Amino acid sequence: MSERTFTSTNGRSRSRERQGTASETESETESESDTLQCPECSGNVITDDEHGETVCDDCGLVITEDSVDRGPEWRAFDSAEKDQKSRVGAPTTNTMHDKGLSTNIDWRNKDAYGRSLGARQRQKMQRLRKWNERFRTRDSKERNLKQALGEIDRMASALGLPDNVRETASVIYRRALNEDLLPGRSIEGVSTSCVYAAARMAGVPRSLDEIADVSRVEKSEIARTYRYVVRELSLEVRPADPEQYVPRFASSLELSEESEMRAKQLLKNAKEQGVHSGKSPVGLAAAAVYAAALLTNEKTTQAAVSEVADISEVTIRNRYHELLEAEEEMLV
Repeated sequence: MSERTFTSTNGRSRSRERQGTASETESETESESDTLQCPECSGNVITDDEHGETVCDDCGLVITEDSVDRGPEWRAFDSAEKDQKSRVGAPTTNTMHDKGLSTNIDWRNKDAYGRSLGARQRQKMQRLRKWNERFRTRDSKERNLKQALGEIDRMASALGLPDNVRETASVIYRRALNEDLLPGRSIEGVSTSCVYAAARMAGVPRSLDEIADVSRVEKSEIARTYRYVVRELSLEVRPADPEQYVPRFASSLELSEESEMRAKQLLKNAKEQGVHSGKSPVGLAAAAVYAAALLTNEKTTQAAVSEVADISEVTIRNRYHELLEAEEEMLV
């Protein structure tokens, strides 16, 4: 009886000794890794995950190499390719009120194999869609933002604006909402002014008439709200350059590249002569396109240019003569 007791006690003591030795070894290893120094210069050691090496930060000595690469197995050479190959979902975007982090239930009543759902499953999906839509907007502020971002996306699509303009307009509206600039103003008016400002900031401006055609508010309200938003948010919006309208007008009229370059040259001459001061940039651009088409022997009419630029033919004729006079003065 005493021998058995001695044996069990001895076994417990040995196991305790082994555990103590193991813990001491782990602590020594951790301390060594924390205080690892370069064997040559005793400098600081860093880990280069990109090349799988442990190197000295002072002298550059490679201490260890061929470490385990814990990154993805694919390579990407630009941000677009990286987003395409990534398997963690779509990137966040400011064009959605929840930045794209919520779950959307498809409106089609089909399963993953394309088969139609039964009557009971369709009722269940409809109920889930309803509750999902309610949970996505928690308060009136989010409902306001959701409606405004939908308006921004609709108008940007109608005007053919790129994605970066939509992102910028969404960020401007979020700032206006956070700084309480909306009380007393309509959601459509503020969202339209944000699109107008973002297009000018991105170098792809649209005229107020073009903006008003796709908006649900009057032109005067758009202009008034735009000035208010720019002033309160201190946005750096430069005056519209007439040359920025030329490529779009020339493309719509199917003019050659020679005519487009000639129109830009006419506008540059007008700037040097000071003709552009106080004039509408849209009118100058339309007149320059019309004059360039005549100078390069391409067929176009004032009515066609007027329709594309959404400006009167009288304005085109007046600006057309001013541009040609400035051209003659440059030659003299």
